[in-house]
Amino acid sequence: MTNENLLGIHHVTAMTDDAVRNYEFFTNVLGMRLVKKTVNQDDIHTYHTFFADDVGSPGTDMTFFDFPNNPKGSPGSNSIYRTAFRVPSDAALEYYRDRFDQFEVKHEGIQDLFDKKVLPFEEADGQKYQLVSDENNTGVAPGKPWKNGPVPEDKAIYGLGPIEIHVSYYEDFKQVLMDVYDMKPIAEEADVTLLDVGEGGNGGQVILRKDESSSASQGYGEVHHVSFRVADHDVIKKWEEKYNERGMRHSGNVDRFYFEALYTRIGHILVELSTDGPGFMDDEPYETLGESLALPPFLEERREYIEAQVRPFDTTRSK
Repeated sequence: MTNENLLGIHHVTAMTDDAVRNYEFFTNVLGMRLVKKTVNQDDIHTYHTFFADDVGSPGTDMTFFDFPNNPKGSPGSNSIYRTAFRVPSDAALEYYRDRFDQFEVKHEGIQDLFDKKVLPFEEADGQKYQLVSDENNTGVAPGKPWKNGPVPEDKAIYGLGPIEIHVSYYEDFKQVLMDVYDMKPIAEEADVTLLDVGEGGNGGQVILRKDESSSASQGYGEVHHVSFRVADHDVIKKWEEKYNERGMRHSGNVDRFYFEALYTRIGHILVELSTDGPGFMDDEPYETLGESLALPPFLEERREYIEAQVRPFDTTRSK
């Protein structure tokens, strides 16, 4: 394995209809920790919230934009269709199934998928997810469950699981995942392939489905992009060179302060590569992560303006 190989899933970014409702769902129902409340660096009128494990480990982040006046999206092909979250065991799935019933969360019951137990569910705005059991799982290590969250640590979500992508150009897309990103098909059924990323396992997998229905429309309730992990700055620069050699258009390396990022588009799918560091712990104390509006240094001088533009909402939990 060369130095520039992908290490697994880094984060998924989606669009929400309401940052406050979304925060309450992720913290109070799912039991994921808000580790950063900041703004979209490309659109400072928009919140960017990061939900993760106890310390914001790479591979555990689900993040959201709440673009003003964003229309409702519609699910379909040529999209990142469903995000998954890892839980420690089959018993944890049963715990969440009962919890979803208690909180009236729409779900489809516990199912089997590629020899894994999964629990598909939806958020109020239609965003599609599933929990996946780590029972008998190997590969990419999980994060650390939120110590002070509402879900017991032995049941709680502690990482991202396999990312489900639907495309109409199934064979071509699969070839790109294999040739460019060195993903390895490990199981195939009719019109669906499970591919390993890096060390594989639930924290490093993509589920690719052939879907010839109409294409999804972007908007709230839909995923914006997926990001895969790379080690550091040197590796992301190597990926810039690799994209250039293949004639693939890309963003160039973007310093997001919490990590470095490189974006490209494969057909309809926006794919990001992100460095594991520096991470989310440098600009806020562990005890109060996500409780105030965090801004990277290059936006700090505009704090007064930004705070006047975004709708304030209280995320204090350390009282």
